[in-house]
Amino acid sequence: MSIKEVMTEKGHTPAPSTAESIKESASAVVDYELGSGKFSHGIEREAQGSSFLAYFNIVCVVAGTGALQLPYALAQGGWIGLLIMFLSWFFSTYSGVVLIRCLYYDGQSRLTSYQDVAERAFGKIGGWIAFFFTAITMIGVPILYVMLAGSNIHAACKGTSAELTFPIWTIICACVVGVPYIFFKSLKEVGFTSLFGVLTTVITVLIVLGISVKLDGEVELNPHHDAVIWPMFPVALSSITFSFGGNPIYPHVEAGMRHPEHWPRVIFGGLTTCVAIYLITAIPGYYYFGADVKSPVYESLPDSGAKLAAMIIITAHVLLAMPVLMTSFALDLEKMLRISTFHHSRWVEFLLRLLVRLTYLIVVTVIAIEVPSFGNIMSLLGAFSNCTLIFIFPIIFYYRLTGFRNKPFYELIFGAIAILLGIVGLIFGSKTAIEGLITEFGPGGRFSNS
Repeated sequence: MSIKEVMTEKGHTPAPSTAESIKESASAVVDYELGSGKFSHGIEREAQGSSFLAYFNIVCVVAGTGALQLPYALAQGGWIGLLIMFLSWFFSTYSGVVLIRCLYYDGQSRLTSYQDVAERAFGKIGGWIAFFFTAITMIGVPILYVMLAGSNIHAACKGTSAELTFPIWTIICACVVGVPYIFFKSLKEVGFTSLFGVLTTVITVLIVLGISVKLDGEVELNPHHDAVIWPMFPVALSSITFSFGGNPIYPHVEAGMRHPEHWPRVIFGGLTTCVAIYLITAIPGYYYFGADVKSPVYESLPDSGAKLAAMIIITAHVLLAMPVLMTSFALDLEKMLRISTFHHSRWVEFLLRLLVRLTYLIVVTVIAIEVPSFGNIMSLLGAFSNCTLIFIFPIIFYYRLTGFRNKPFYELIFGAIAILLGIVGLIFGSKTAIEGLITEFGPGGRFSNS
């Protein structure tokens, strides 16, 4: 019996644009198709875990380095960055919900990835455009993470018997990440790392907060603050947007849930937790250090055991978050290349998967070694890819697949504002971030002699 027949027999009448339809169609797919280990379109569903684990996956991937660069984002745009943060939280939550609605838009089967949604909405060309932007994020963010981890360990070991070069430490960090990433197939299997990743983020934020408060009482900081810096508003928007960039992995996180109908509350809870962490970091960081704050924020702290601890803990975080990010993109690549037990024997499938994941890890590591610039790369990623993947594409796909006429007027207004913010961040944020990279690598720049 098909899903549609089962749903009809049980009295379900799908209405794809409503939250109820997601619950009904998701339940139908889970209840009646998982017995065969696949959906009706022949795609394996990831191993299933709890909604609580999905929540930790979201917090682990979205928070972390994003929290550490938010004081710098406020320095770029002024206190208005707090408004941008709340707007980003609201619209990223909304886009995350409608993206998952798109997976079940026809009420009969479940799409499997961001690219699938784009392809169903705009054909092959739409799918490849979405894949291009997703690839930029899912390659760029792990590059940023392994770069940060290698840099932190290199700095921590400087002058000790464990001192090694930055490239060597970066390679070592990549090897550490490679163990769970290469040998564990699904997000549920690597999901245990997210539990520890969330804890490390919270500890790092508290360390930075504690040292900042202590410095304010011991040292005359005299920070300079601005309410708003209009020329830097777009790049501040893109930097803050980076801190909410989880859309490409959401279909895989939701696919790992035993109760996919709980997705709206899971993403709301996860992103709300991230905002709470961000506020604890951004407000004190900018308040105490002002326009002189650095990215990541612990670089503004004086050398001490606490600063060293913060560096080590956040290094642990990025090493724990990377397997979740990289596994999500690897699953998309494997689907595109038809690497599954539906098309190959178990050993051939394993060897092909190993080859794809090793290649992905090597590309990330090589680029991280060759392009050692943290702040502007983060801004560029946020502007060019995240603004598009979070604010623009999900809304357009949602309207394309489910129509306009069945939406309340306020939802259409939300969508229009989200798209406008995405376009502003994409164009002007990318321009400013590229100019910053040119300055750093040009004559007289920090890396001109590297």
